Amino acid sequence: MQARLLAASLLLLGSYPLYAADDTATPIIVTATRTAQTVDETLAAVTVITRKDIERQQATTIEDVLRGTPGLSLSNNGGRGKTTSVFLRGAEASHVLVLIDGMKVGSATSGTTAFEDLPMDQIERIEIVRGPRSSLYGSEAIGGVIQIFTRKGGGETTPNFSIGAGSHRSYAGSAGVSGGGTQGWYSLNTSGLHSDGFNALRGNEPDNDGYRNGSGAVRSGYRFDNGAEVDINALRTTGFNKYDGYTNEAHVVQQVVGGRMAFSPLIPWHVTITAGNSRDEQKYYSNRVYSNRIYTSRDTASFLNDVTLGTHLLTAGLDYQDDQVNSDTVYAITERHNTGVFSQYQGVYGAQDVQLAVRSDDNEQFGNHTTGGLAWGYKLRQDLRLVASYGTAFKAPTFNDLYYPTVSFPIGPDTYTYVSNPALLPERSKSWELGLRNSFASGTSISLSVYETQVQDLISLATIFTAPSTYTKITENVDRARIRGLEAMVKTKITGWTVETNLTLLDPQNRSGGTNDGNVLRRRAEETFRLDLDRSSGKLRYGSTLFAEGRRFEDAENTVELKRYATVDLRADYAFAKNWTLGGRVGNLFDKRYETAAFYNQDGRNYFITLRYHATARDGGSARNAKYAA
Repeated sequence: MQARLLAASLLLLGSYPLYAADDTATPIIVTATRTAQTVDETLAAVTVITRKDIERQQATTIEDVLRGTPGLSLSNNGGRGKTTSVFLRGAEASHVLVLIDGMKVGSATSGTTAFEDLPMDQIERIEIVRGPRSSLYGSEAIGGVIQIFTRKGGGETTPNFSIGAGSHRSYAGSAGVSGGGTQGWYSLNTSGLHSDGFNALRGNEPDNDGYRNGSGAVRSGYRFDNGAEVDINALRTTGFNKYDGYTNEAHVVQQVVGGRMAFSPLIPWHVTITAGNSRDEQKYYSNRVYSNRIYTSRDTASFLNDVTLGTHLLTAGLDYQDDQVNSDTVYAITERHNTGVFSQYQGVYGAQDVQLAVRSDDNEQFGNHTTGGLAWGYKLRQDLRLVASYGTAFKAPTFNDLYYPTVSFPIGPDTYTYVSNPALLPERSKSWELGLRNSFASGTSISLSVYETQVQDLISLATIFTAPSTYTKITENVDRARIRGLEAMVKTKITGWTVETNLTLLDPQNRSGGTNDGNVLRRRAEETFRLDLDRSSGKLRYGSTLFAEGRRFEDAENTVELKRYATVDLRADYAFAKNWTLGGRVGNLFDKRYETAAFYNQDGRNYFITLRYHATARDGGSARNAKYAA
């Protein structure tokens, strides 16, 4: 079946579409190279999700817009506000680097980012780069990078407001204002939501597991007449989450504060300096009785230099990162820092594009690590390009991997003891990719990518039998994985309908030897398909999403299989007055019962209605500022 799909995709890439899309604007992306370039120019496999996309889909959570993105798979532990893991190109959830307005975020203890707590109303756009990027960013970017940009502003003063309600006694509201003229920008936004939720864990504590969240964001900056810029940003979200388990309530805080300054000492030389702090705070309760807390803080700073010489761009940079842990749990070490130096060359030679990058990271805990990347593009014709790339990446062990104190706990009649390992090595990977991309002047785009990633020294728990009914789980670098994939994407317009569709085929195999060798890595869907259809008719806009995933396995032994499923969502909105829109969304129309993590329920048929006000600015300052968003 995969061979037939590959052949069909290749035929599709070689043919011109019968109809063209209306939207000819080409998004600017900065995450792939840490420099501004259009999506058509980049050699990386990228996806850009804009504010228009978010509002068109009437997305209420970040999971709504990420779900079905090419190469991306999600697992969720029971609905809104529950732990959500993001797997990019089959890599581990901790192998995805996440940035907010250029600041690195996530927990230093778990190694993942709490996507479930990030507020949709504060997001301007999301850039997703698939494939290794350690040669530019250092640790964690084995599977790729996801960068989230908060609302920026610019142009005339424009207020915005929304209020909504839906299933499970869910309520949401937001309000904000943005502006700044032609050289400045500012945006102030606040939002909140509440949901009673549904029972998160099948067969345990049959109650509704609710969630509530409040957030605020501010961003402001100015571009001087000489081209110099300053920009500051802050985002804070607080949440209260109920779930099922030994602890069943959590108070959470996600916070990012940062600043950026850019200037040109000489005409070909551009300097960018950024600094900031991110925080991940989790405080746990059991039936309203305090249990423990885990707070982590991350300070980052970057010094970036770009030198442009004709069609050649040389980038050199320095990154600094300091992670700290503050917890009731006693860690042997609670702070470490990392310094990374890197350089990148981008050049154009007629029909060919070349990108070279190399980076060295000096980590206080595990020493030096060097990574590199090479990408090449060739225009077969004006609208068709062949791209190829190779890259290495790594993931530093987390504080939990290295220093979590030894603890014993019962599981049924057995007793398990968890032992961390301060001698762990970084997880390492090497990846290659080959792709074809059609990009028509009309806005239609078609692309196909095949890739393979090999990961060594994967960190896992080696189980040792120490006595009758007694086991010790030791954290070790013992696993290996080989991940192969195919991604095919099409965006066009057919008889008035905007059509966006993509297919991901994934073969994520355990290659560690032993009884699990050849098994599918846990919680990765082997097939993912998404089809979006949208149409506008005067003031009415309507559409639907078909999303389907193949089987996945909960365990490394592949004994617990999570069945394939498909869902259909419907949406419509009506601009009933100037700047006013009323929209409605029905999710999981056919009430499909499915799981993305074993025993954790997913929402059945649900609905949400939103009333939105957004003044239309005559000044296009926000659009003109787009390429400076990072």
